[in-house]
Amino acid sequence: MAAKKTMLAALTSAGLLAVTACGGSTAGNGHAPGAGRLTTTTPPGGSQVDRVTWALPYGEPTTLDPAKIGDYSPQTVEANLCDTLTRMNPDFSLSPGLARKVTWTDDHTLVLDLRPGVTFWDGSPLTPEDVIHSLERQRDPRTQALYGNYLVAVTSIKATGPLQVTLRTKGYDQTLPKALSTSFGAVGQKAYTEKAGPAYGTAKGGLMCTGPFKLGSWKSGNGITLERNDAYWDTGLKPKAKRVEFRFITNNNTLTSALLSGEVDGTYELPPSSATALGKTDNGAVHLGPSTQNVLLVPGNAESPAADRRLLDALSLVIDRNALIKNVFGGDATTLKSLVPPLTWRGDKAAARFDAAYAALPDVPEPDVEKARKLVAQARPVSRPLVAAIPAGDQRGLQALTFVQAAAKKIGVDIEIKQLQPTEMSSLFYDPSVREGIDLILTFGYVTMPDPASYVAESVTPRGIFNWTGYDNPEVTRLLDRARTSSDPEASAKAYAEAQDLFTSTTPTVFLATTHERMFMNKRISGAPASFAYMNMPWAAHLGGTGE
Repeated sequence: MAAKKTMLAALTSAGLLAVTACGGSTAGNGHAPGAGRLTTTTPPGGSQVDRVTWALPYGEPTTLDPAKIGDYSPQTVEANLCDTLTRMNPDFSLSPGLARKVTWTDDHTLVLDLRPGVTFWDGSPLTPEDVIHSLERQRDPRTQALYGNYLVAVTSIKATGPLQVTLRTKGYDQTLPKALSTSFGAVGQKAYTEKAGPAYGTAKGGLMCTGPFKLGSWKSGNGITLERNDAYWDTGLKPKAKRVEFRFITNNNTLTSALLSGEVDGTYELPPSSATALGKTDNGAVHLGPSTQNVLLVPGNAESPAADRRLLDALSLVIDRNALIKNVFGGDATTLKSLVPPLTWRGDKAAARFDAAYAALPDVPEPDVEKARKLVAQARPVSRPLVAAIPAGDQRGLQALTFVQAAAKKIGVDIEIKQLQPTEMSSLFYDPSVREGIDLILTFGYVTMPDPASYVAESVTPRGIFNWTGYDNPEVTRLLDRARTSSDPEASAKAYAEAQDLFTSTTPTVFLATTHERMFMNKRISGAPASFAYMNMPWAAHLGGTGE
């Protein structure tokens, strides 16, 4: 590859750019929605506001430690606290963050030039040592971090200047600069993190970061309050809200009432039932944005009869996805052919190759009960009801799983729905002991960065944290590694496409839909990004008053 290739400029053009004008909800074979309904941003908020109250419909976070967060609630909060080395924008493009420049000087050297003048909330300056410590603890087993795999190719992380950190790698890794825009690339103060120890990121241990808001208070079971960082380094993103209060509201009816009354100003992940009620009020507006979310039905462990791909194929054949999208998601979704929604690579230089490969996948099956019954007969016997998990209080999840339950009955498969408390549901994704006795999990997952190969690797390679059934296809692993390590975008896309052909038809997963982001704000405030990029950007810093 060419020397001194500055990745950030390339990543900005390789973000998921083609989203502002896309819209509509076509329930077809994964086609892009029609124009006019989806937006990435909302009108800027112009005035200062003392307080904004925001709901967390998935409940209280278990942690705000950037190394450990991997769910909706913690990411919604933490994205406003801890700045990342590169920054995601509302259109899924990337721009400089704490690193003003990210450069591959050769295939084994990634240089991060840090921004001068950045301080933590306590006024101390950001140093290379803080960056090194934040990255190194990702692969320290004591941290129990979720994203250590991003450093698999990194051999050393060292300070190479007063404001410079250099990563030496075994080879080129196109995932690394993209990952720096996620919580993996968030930087905390070394001294504070070491002193807090295992309590870092908890209600007791707190955080020390550089973001536009600082952690004010965390009252377990009640709420989290963020306070404005008046010394924030990014003068173009000085928060207008003095305080942001997060409330844990997992019941859909309670959430709807709070939004209608103005008790809560807004929320992401607005349930369809709430959207229907709020669409009739003049108190605010529902905003639809582009998303990389995927709705999947996944076995909880390898021992379950649900891990048999033949049984999953049978379930896939009796689920009417068009009806699911219409009745459960209010039409605000499209069908899904594989693990990753097409929006993930929309702005990639090799987008045409990705698109062609996705289009060549078999169409989403039409319901075929007789064919499904034959597959059930061939699969491992199912002598008991299959236990399927969703979060308690999640009306959308309950409706979707009830829909699947009714379809399964047509082929003689009984499904028992188990509602887990939000914290238990969140832990389920990372703790095998929580998945014991769970046959199926209805997941509302998401791709956090414009890189399909790294997301898929977590589900279909032996080292993947979401590979709960032990799926292992050496050729898939080899191709995904090639997609990750190729410096040629076309070669990377080709390798991913070949892997996609293999894992799509064999990995034990039922692909159901990709949903749009649904967000509500009342008319008192504006400015929140409408796209799913909010998960990895300081979205609350964009909020401001409207004067109404």
